[in-house]
Amino acid sequence: MSKVFVLDTTYRPLDPIHPARARMLLSTGKAAVLKRYPFTIILKYAVPDAEIAPLRLKLDPGSKTTGVAIVNDASGEVVFAAELQHRGQRIKAALDDRRAVRRSRRTRHTRYRKARFLNRRRLAGWLAPSLMSRVHNIITWVSRLRRLCHITAISQELVRFDTQLMQNPEISGVAYQQGTLQGYEVREYLLEKWQRHCAYCKAAGVPLEVEHIIPKSRGGTNRVSNLTIACHGCNQDKGDRTAAEFGHPEVQAQAKLPLKDAAAVNTTRWALYQRLKQTGLKVEAGSGGLTKYNRTKLGLVKSHWLDAACVGHSTPPMLHTSGVILLTITATGWGKRQMCGTNRFGFPIRHRARNKRYFGFQTGDMVRAIVPGGKHKGTHFGRVAVRAKPSFKLNGFDVHPKYLTMLWQADGYSYAD
Repeated sequence: MSKVFVLDTTYRPLDPIHPARARMLLSTGKAAVLKRYPFTIILKYAVPDAEIAPLRLKLDPGSKTTGVAIVNDASGEVVFAAELQHRGQRIKAALDDRRAVRRSRRTRHTRYRKARFLNRRRLAGWLAPSLMSRVHNIITWVSRLRRLCHITAISQELVRFDTQLMQNPEISGVAYQQGTLQGYEVREYLLEKWQRHCAYCKAAGVPLEVEHIIPKSRGGTNRVSNLTIACHGCNQDKGDRTAAEFGHPEVQAQAKLPLKDAAAVNTTRWALYQRLKQTGLKVEAGSGGLTKYNRTKLGLVKSHWLDAACVGHSTPPMLHTSGVILLTITATGWGKRQMCGTNRFGFPIRHRARNKRYFGFQTGDMVRAIVPGGKHKGTHFGRVAVRAKPSFKLNGFDVHPKYLTMLWQADGYSYAD
């Protein structure tokens, strides 16, 4: 059951409570709503010092989505669950557009800013903005959640290599390079890449086997680009034929697709790990194979937040996940600094307004609109886009600001339960 975060009068986090108790405190006037996302109340009366149960924040970083879960290690209860949607791809697209405009200025016979790329220096550990945004998003929410509950430890999914020589003194050669997880982590990658479906018949929910697109008997290798996932029937029917000879040339084409998502996670995992260590909390690292082992042993379905709850050796033998309400958090950014909007040909079509807030609202605020009549009569929720005139955009239609009630001020993220 998802719990409600509670703070005392000095903003000190207390033990999360059941939603029914939170409703009772609010209805009797003993507490007030402090935050809506995630839902947090603040008490109006002093609370004596008492022992607060320690909680663990668990993270399953991904290229597009990061799973977040707060778990009570003692009881195995999942207190909070969320999935954080990143905006790295949009940042990359915006940087590409800006680069194209900058380069076009330098090729025209007009005044322009001279190129200054020869005096640039990058610090050690530098990451591209599209990659660093993923790290910043996670660190932002780690800081926010630490202010709402008593988090004493963090678990992050991070592939680690065992000290094999200590476990097997006789290991040598290729076996030493492959590692104890060789083949298992590759299987996890293939399952994600092929979306847990048979690459040939698209069957789901059946046992899947690692299969060579070009058989080894025909000169194929064990490289990931030559591996796929297939059900037992397709694997047997294919035999020693290639995927193209088996009637599926698209499988071979998809196997060679760019590995951008895998590269993004691999590049940012250590930067995130170092930033988490700077919090001063104990940071536990666990491999993807261990996460799947824990999830399979507990009989849980595949999802980002459940993977987060199963990260690391600290996973309790029983996890209580029933009744957990997932909070979907989407990184939206704070807007653009571009002062002049252009069309696809580069000609100006609009200019940025001087003011950011109109009639008490700004673009990105989450509001409730109660429209008394007309085509859109009823109650609506969503993020609003403001204009200088009293006609805002909400969910694709115009609404007067007098019908709006502020639910959440724009903070660079949007939320959905």
